[in-house]
Amino acid sequence: MSSVADRSTPPAEPAIDRSGRTGSIGLVVLLAAALVGAGLAISFLKGEAAQPWILGLLAVLSVIGVFALFAGAVGVIQLSTRGARDDLARGIVAGDEDGVLVTDHAGRIVFANEAYLDLTRAENAASARTVERVFAGNPDVAEAIYRLAQAARSGKRAFEEARATLPDGRGAWFRIGVRPISRAGQTEIVWTLSDVTGERERHEGVFQELQHAVDFLDHAPAGFFAAGGDGSIVYMNATLADWLGQDLTRVGPGALRLGDILAGEGAALVEAVAPKPGATSTEIIDVDLKARGGRAAPARLLHAVSWGADGTPGASRTLVLDRGPGADVSEPLRAAEVRFARFFNNTPLAIATVDSKGRIARANAPFARLFGDRLKAEGESRSVYACLAQERDRAALEAAVKAAARGEGEIAPVEATLPGEGGRSATLFVTRVDDRDGDDEAAVVYALDTTDQRALEAKFAQSQKMNAVGQLAGGVAHDFNNVLTAIIGYSDLLLANHRPTDPSFQDIMQIKQNANRAASLVRQLLAFSRRQTLRPQVIALGDTLADLRMLLSRLLGEKIKLEVVQGRDLWLVKADLNQFEQVVINLAVNARDAIIEHDPDGGAVTIRTRNVPAAEIAALGHPEVPQADFVLIDVEDTGPGIPDKIIDQIFEPFFSTKEVGKGTGLGLSTVYGIVKQTDGYVYALSEPGKGATFRILIPRHVAAEGEEAKPQAAAAQAAQDMTGSGVVLLVEDEDAVRAFGARALASRGYTVLEARSGVEALELMKEHAGEVQLVVSDVVMPEMDGPSLLRELRKAQPELKIIFVSGYAEDAFKKNLPEGEKFSFLPKPFSLKQLVQAVKETMGPGGSDGA
Repeated sequence: MSSVADRSTPPAEPAIDRSGRTGSIGLVVLLAAALVGAGLAISFLKGEAAQPWILGLLAVLSVIGVFALFAGAVGVIQLSTRGARDDLARGIVAGDEDGVLVTDHAGRIVFANEAYLDLTRAENAASARTVERVFAGNPDVAEAIYRLAQAARSGKRAFEEARATLPDGRGAWFRIGVRPISRAGQTEIVWTLSDVTGERERHEGVFQELQHAVDFLDHAPAGFFAAGGDGSIVYMNATLADWLGQDLTRVGPGALRLGDILAGEGAALVEAVAPKPGATSTEIIDVDLKARGGRAAPARLLHAVSWGADGTPGASRTLVLDRGPGADVSEPLRAAEVRFARFFNNTPLAIATVDSKGRIARANAPFARLFGDRLKAEGESRSVYACLAQERDRAALEAAVKAAARGEGEIAPVEATLPGEGGRSATLFVTRVDDRDGDDEAAVVYALDTTDQRALEAKFAQSQKMNAVGQLAGGVAHDFNNVLTAIIGYSDLLLANHRPTDPSFQDIMQIKQNANRAASLVRQLLAFSRRQTLRPQVIALGDTLADLRMLLSRLLGEKIKLEVVQGRDLWLVKADLNQFEQVVINLAVNARDAIIEHDPDGGAVTIRTRNVPAAEIAALGHPEVPQADFVLIDVEDTGPGIPDKIIDQIFEPFFSTKEVGKGTGLGLSTVYGIVKQTDGYVYALSEPGKGATFRILIPRHVAAEGEEAKPQAAAAQAAQDMTGSGVVLLVEDEDAVRAFGARALASRGYTVLEARSGVEALELMKEHAGEVQLVVSDVVMPEMDGPSLLRELRKAQPELKIIFVSGYAEDAFKKNLPEGEKFSFLPKPFSLKQLVQAVKETMGPGGSDGA
């Protein structure tokens, strides 16, 4: 059948046009029958009886006629549905070379031109079909038609191109368009159909020619690359990529530079070519190619550069000739096979070739080491799928192998779990075999063992999670400390004015005791977030555990046997003594609770200590611990152990397996924070049903030059006389804390100046120059923080004494002060006694009359 383009004189009328029919012939016949029936009925009436009926019929016809006149005047009724403009539009569309089809909302054909009938191979108007029906038997086109129909129903215009097989067996490309229109209150769909077979064939011809040219260049016996003026490689043929060991599928434009493929100073030699402005120069340069892995190979470059008018280098084209000894085609094939076998078996990747059913054909040494048992099997059992532990992974690998067998290029890697203990894992890469000879090698499978990488990723993620929770806990604890300081302080002021026999005395004591409990929880949060204030000192763990043994025995009770196994000649460590004791007590109490919950008859808790030299660190199995000397403390119990699903959560704050009301969930998080703040490491080791072991590693302390190497003795008791005198400047932005501190110090004989900020404190210092003997300042304040205030005060009074108060640890702000700066520190929350004692000790005998 001839195409639309062959017709010299397009028809003036469309093949199908039902757009003008808005009425129904049936209604006309029905109306005529009604009028005839009415006339016959009246004819049977006699005389005066017929007159009312005749007048009524005439009245009805008159009303209908008048209504028709008015409807025609306003355009509701049109005597003709087709005007000159409509005729012109229909004539243009009817003669269009593109097929046009209009369907109503029910899918019925309203309009179609001759071009549409020709393109759809319809014999006449009666055999015309809609676009959906024409292409219903073409699965490639059916999806496109469905998308177009959906777009039309959504009120959108859309176009698609698709290839279809026509009824005569010939294939053709069509451009199909659709758009909805509204007419006479109805929505109609306009379809356009164009035969673009010739256009697509021209495009494909050009593409095939280009592919042939690229294929010729890729498989030329010489290497070739193109570079930009900045030295970036924009193209490389397959021959050169093979010499360099590069994968063309992974090397995009600009991914490599001259320095990446030329060894030594080869890139500088190429870039040093003398410019020829406005011309193209060709140079012969002998260099060494730099293959992946660092191997060098001699080569000769025929390097052509296009120069700009100003002498700037433009694009370059370079032919690469192999000048190495292996370029001799007479080199024995056996030597090549030996070299290939060496490379194949010594690569760090496990490699195997498989057929389309996944059976392993060949494998290298790393693959045999990773999946050795599978290679010993025969027949269907010698399958690469059997190398994986989970059915989900086997299905994913099977889909990847089948995709490679079909010739697909981009195949996603498969993350899989390997059989055996220890949770081994691997990443599998599947690639197609382009030069297949039969079905023995349908794909190549590369396996990379990722067990250690996965373990490190899990530990890193857990560490990040703990740090994030710690920052949040520290921030909450800092703000809560200000509130607790005010509550505890005002409780002390009230207690000072009430006798124990006063009815209100016990109520006030309850307030203070509960505030102290809250302060203990805050300290645990700060311990977890590593923001508590530590007072590290050199301690001997053996002596410390010996002193704790009696207390631990009472805490564990009669049903729990305590055993302490001390290592010989334990090294000294540097830690906060009280905090370290808290760590051991928390772990022992947790072990007791686990044992009693599992076995009411009791069990045993064992504390072991020993030195771990740097050479033995790796044997512990904790890769993040540096190779240095550590002292190890293990707290073992005979309880039920820790389930695998929660072992990664036990150090999180407020995580507890105990019943509600039987624990805060802060015990182990406090242990974690204290150990980490001491630069140590803590681990939970457990096998369900075999008890648990909490392992702590604390760095060995080596005394610096001039430092006392012996363990420090406990500090002497503070003086009991808390009265004094002197001028104290109290700087605090929290009104409640500042008011409490001022009253507390004033009640003990001190003169107190109050400041809400660092700026206000500087103004007071100017007014009372020389009178202020001590500054008590918060660290975190608006406008000017505590360390900035101290630097300004030192300019006028270098010897001025200062006490910093903060809810954060001392180390958090100490780094912001000049080296060697002297100050005292009082952590929040503090009581009245602690505040007054700190002020008295800092001012010394010269600053108070009661010293």
